[in-house]
Amino acid sequence: LGKLSLEPRIIEEFQYVREEMQKHGEDPFDPFPIVNNAVSNIICSLCFGQRFDYTNSEFKEMLSLMSRALEVCLNTQLLLVNICSWLYYLPFGPFKELRQIEKAITTFLKKIIKDHRESLDVENPQDFIDMYLLHVEEERKNNSNSSFNEDYLFYIIGDLFIAGTDTTTNSLLWCLLYMSLNPDVQEKVQEEIERVIGADRVPSLTDKAQMPYTEATIMEVQRLTVVVPLAIPHMTSEKTVLQGYTIPKGTVILPNLWSVHRDPAIWEKPDDFYPNRFLDDQGQLIKRETFIPFGIGKRVCMGEQLAKMELFLMFVSLFVSLMQSFTFALPKDSKKPILTGRYGLTLAPHPFNVIVSK
Repeated sequence: LGKLSLEPRIIEEFQYVREEMQKHGEDPFDPFPIVNNAVSNIICSLCFGQRFDYTNSEFKEMLSLMSRALEVCLNTQLLLVNICSWLYYLPFGPFKELRQIEKAITTFLKKIIKDHRESLDVENPQDFIDMYLLHVEEERKNNSNSSFNEDYLFYIIGDLFIAGTDTTTNSLLWCLLYMSLNPDVQEKVQEEIERVIGADRVPSLTDKAQMPYTEATIMEVQRLTVVVPLAIPHMTSEKTVLQGYTIPKGTVILPNLWSVHRDPAIWEKPDDFYPNRFLDDQGQLIKRETFIPFGIGKRVCMGEQLAKMELFLMFVSLFVSLMQSFTFALPKDSKKPILTGRYGLTLAPHPFNVIVSK
């Protein structure tokens, strides 16, 4: 289940993306459903060992439930559950709806886990569920008091979907939007892809080191559009003094990643889109300590490496599949998109349409 095994799954999925986008011809379309389906399918491939057709009713229902769960969780009433856990069981309003959504998602996952348990090949595990089930059995044999059990599997898969689909989908959508708004950057990315990868093969992670401008472009989009602006809440495990400020034990800390990436004391013209800020005079990539879209320190995002791999391969796959023959652009009669984004659990771009043309 390492990097190499995921690469072909990502490349395969984006062949379907190309086909779906080409169906629109030169008519404007909303890229969100296509990109979200593809990103979700890659998580399905990782967890379930299979992809779903975009028209599959179960797949569409699961994505709808996940999306609705994210919306419901933003309800201010539900936020009170973090303080008074018993509110979760109230038989009305968003509390009841959240329980219904969780029950539907759990039913879907139980069926998949059951199928995996029945077809499990101990010598040849195929995906995350297989690996998890094998580890549960090992724990049962070696430690009868282990808390490692199947009950947690539902929550882990849920975390993978929530953390791995919404964030990556929005990052890719932001990339598409900024490419459409900056045709000069889009052209340079295309030239680098054609020079390094060409038209005769699919992209690989090994290409990344030879594509500094493409990598700098992705990084600049991430800097401007930190999809998790306040990261994940943390808590001090002991009394801490930071730059003269005393932070008591048990204090909830919200890292403001947005502020770091827009600080004019660190970034020249921080509100401008300028990929070259990540390149030196020789055009090589610069690693900047203040570029921290995944957080920093021991509590950095656990999915950082997976997300970086996905984002690079997905972004380049879009351009390899499409930009060698097509160009992304906004409809001529459309208003300039609002670049402040929509705040939710993640920072998403406002809905926009694109045209894929020759």
